[in-house]
Amino acid sequence: MDSDGDGIGDLKGITSKLEYLKELGVGATWLSPMFKSPMYDFGYDISDFYDVQEEYGTMEDFEELLAKAKELDIKVVLDFVPNHSSNESMWFEEALKGHEKYFDYFVWEDGVEDENGDLQPPNNWNSVFRKSAWEYREEVGKYYLHQFVIGQPDLNYRNPDVVDEMKNVIRFWLEKGVAGFRVDAIAHLFEADKENFGGKYPDEPISGQNLEDPLSYDYLSHIYTKDQDETFDMVYQWREVFDEIKEKDGLTRVMMTEAYSSPQLTMKYFGEGDREGAQMPFNFVLISDVNGESTAGEIKYAIDKFLTFKPINKQANWVAGNHDNSRVASRFSPKLVDGINMIVLLLPGVAVTYMGEEIGMVDGYVSWEDTVDPSGCNTDDPINYWKSSRDPERTPFQWNAENNAGFSTADKTWLPVADGYQDLNVEVQSNSVGRSHVKVYKELAQLRTEPTFRYGRYESVAFNSDVLAFRRWYNGDIYIVVVNFRDEPHSIDFTYFEGVSGHLETVISSVQSPRIQGDVVEANNASIGGSEALVLKLVQ
Repeated sequence: MDSDGDGIGDLKGITSKLEYLKELGVGATWLSPMFKSPMYDFGYDISDFYDVQEEYGTMEDFEELLAKAKELDIKVVLDFVPNHSSNESMWFEEALKGHEKYFDYFVWEDGVEDENGDLQPPNNWNSVFRKSAWEYREEVGKYYLHQFVIGQPDLNYRNPDVVDEMKNVIRFWLEKGVAGFRVDAIAHLFEADKENFGGKYPDEPISGQNLEDPLSYDYLSHIYTKDQDETFDMVYQWREVFDEIKEKDGLTRVMMTEAYSSPQLTMKYFGEGDREGAQMPFNFVLISDVNGESTAGEIKYAIDKFLTFKPINKQANWVAGNHDNSRVASRFSPKLVDGINMIVLLLPGVAVTYMGEEIGMVDGYVSWEDTVDPSGCNTDDPINYWKSSRDPERTPFQWNAENNAGFSTADKTWLPVADGYQDLNVEVQSNSVGRSHVKVYKELAQLRTEPTFRYGRYESVAFNSDVLAFRRWYNGDIYIVVVNFRDEPHSIDFTYFEGVSGHLETVISSVQSPRIQGDVVEANNASIGGSEALVLKLVQ
């Protein structure tokens, strides 16, 4: 929400809408980076980790947000971006002046001369956003590493000063009252130790993918720049800082880590041996492993994967949408919004909802001219840029049918509002006579506070290629959640589940469903309509 009419959301805007989060049943909110930044990558390039970016407000505004959130019992989690800073930070500017302490904050390497005597980057490493991950600076006669945009020089975690500095950043915000951090791009934190390779960073091998574009990130296998062993140790060290602050007031601070890695590597973020790590290594299976083409069996397989690998004493978590990936309604189908929300909110563990998924927002159209995401801009491709751009899932939140969907009074918002917002917005859905996505979401959020969903056991089955169901049970209560991923109706025999027979009562039904709360379904012969999703309870 934009409070001052400049077209950009801000802290006061969020504060003014915290009641909405409370009504949704949200217990904690994670903000994308709001620290000082030149905004080459929309706040993920931080020039001062200890201050607030002016266009979002002031430190006082942030403190007001914290106070209001506390009143409403909503925890505030910040985005911690430890992999890199900004090339406009004091640290980097001092490094360019030859200040030894700050020079060693970054990863520098000599270039190599080609056959024509021209200077080239040290090796073949590519940026996540395409093109070389190395940038030359004449001031020091060396290249610096940036695994993301040129304006995001990687920090050197082999330097104890950097490790101490970033621990101080964590302490600063935790002591201010934030409830924890979501840790950005954690898998990129360390690069291979060049001392193990004769003092030079080695080339990465060719992956066999995207062979037509050697500048693409996918062109290489990132065995030297991603998922290094030292990364996990650093997460455990940060957890010690979180726990050190917990000792003062008894409040647990949460660490959520972002890594698109194998389940085996993801689990290492939880901790190892007697060392604790993140409580929530983000589980992206519902984004990375499945989409609207997936069968019920493939979706069951993806869901079971995290539950199979996670330590028995740790919580699972579920994420179906975020600011880096196409929205649920666009990736699956607008018809499946409620079904996916049922999965996210009613599986065992922590539910994470990206803003707008509760009303079924769709990806917005953003023209090449309006594209601002470096991931899209760096394609240099005015035709296919949208496949790489993250702007479509970042369009302004849709509050009502007014100008700019009620997000801002500005003539132009930082990204154009998605088409169709006049009908797809919070106000229309909240005031509708019948069911709506936001109403279903609130019902689900309320239901997940029941003991069965907090403490109950879980079992899932793909009844056929279209229909997935899972059972949650606790102290004699049995619920079944069923989602039909296709438009074909099916007749399902839920007595397959142990302890299920007789009648099932409809508790929550999707917008697509003809059923209403209280409707009874026969357990041994339940007709499930196309794209229908239901929460059923066994009638004792």
